[in-house]
Amino acid sequence: MFFKDIVGQSEVKERLVTSARKGLIPHAQLFCGPEGVGKFPLALAYAQYLNCENPTDNDSCGKCASCVKYAHLTHPDLHFVFPIVKKAAKKKEVCDDYIADWREFVKQHNYYFNLTQWLDHIDAENSQGLIYAKESEEILRKLSLRIYEAKYKIMIIWLPEKMHESCANKLLKIIEEPTDNTIFLLVSDTPDNIITTIQSRCQRINVHGVAESDIVQALESEYNILPDDAANVAHLSKGSYLKAVETISLNEEHKFFFNLFVQMMRASYARNIKEIKTIGNELAAIGRENQKSFLIYSQRMVREYFVSNLHQPEITYLAQDEANFGIRFAPFINERNIVGFMDELALAERHIEQNVNAKMVFFDLCLKITMLIKQ
Repeated sequence: MFFKDIVGQSEVKERLVTSARKGLIPHAQLFCGPEGVGKFPLALAYAQYLNCENPTDNDSCGKCASCVKYAHLTHPDLHFVFPIVKKAAKKKEVCDDYIADWREFVKQHNYYFNLTQWLDHIDAENSQGLIYAKESEEILRKLSLRIYEAKYKIMIIWLPEKMHESCANKLLKIIEEPTDNTIFLLVSDTPDNIITTIQSRCQRINVHGVAESDIVQALESEYNILPDDAANVAHLSKGSYLKAVETISLNEEHKFFFNLFVQMMRASYARNIKEIKTIGNELAAIGRENQKSFLIYSQRMVREYFVSNLHQPEITYLAQDEANFGIRFAPFINERNIVGFMDELALAERHIEQNVNAKMVFFDLCLKITMLIKQ
């Protein structure tokens, strides 16, 4: 992975390159920011640059033995930790059991991806991705090995907030007393969910949204779309290059979530109990990660429809189908019920996270919406 292939983020790139060239390399760094802004590509490009045999002033050479192995994600001194689902029947219990799937997935998605996509790739179904307690033994084992051929042994932990508590506590010990030339690069969407003792021992690198101009340039170059279309997509993406790519790819998940949102709101407004039960059953069948994603999407929609009532298009982020529905629906989201809507959707998300029966969660949510939508 090259820095030059990462969309935008010039300030972060410069900071990482400067630290490497000066030899000021913290042994534990936490890349944090919104989903889809390039945190994982930055961490990987940084790792490649640190171990490149002939680095330039601003990027890896791409030709040395180390860079070639990094391009295939197979360097023996590069280790990955990421959420998985246990499949005892297939003897898949730690990250290395999924490493072939991981390498294929990362390259297939061009280094920009999210947890839902990864779990779909490994057929997680209703299981939630976690970094299990057993992974800590693997981490300690790998870090106890001598460095094979690189200058640094690097461990990239994607979504450390998904670590089991016992795994996090064991990781804390090795972060406090790392082996020589060992570097931890943690990549997090929600760093506040990482145990505070790990947070305090990592140097935080805040990665903000990608500038709209950088997204426009990347979309025009990579996907050959018209400037006006690229500008519209960049505005809707709110700084997430991943979301921009999904938008121009006519993302099926977006269509599915939007249609379910419309059905849920219409059924709740009509107080159609039969339809509400049908929607609840459909949502219960899509898996917990997708259920959480739908509830996050619904919270965004409610927020956007509330803002759209201000008639300020520059601060409204709605796709065309969402905007068309909002012409009639947005007036039902107002100052009397906006807080209630957001609270109930967030509560439903927490219940799904806690493995509460999904049919009950969505049926109860729709009943509450029937009362809120009339306010």
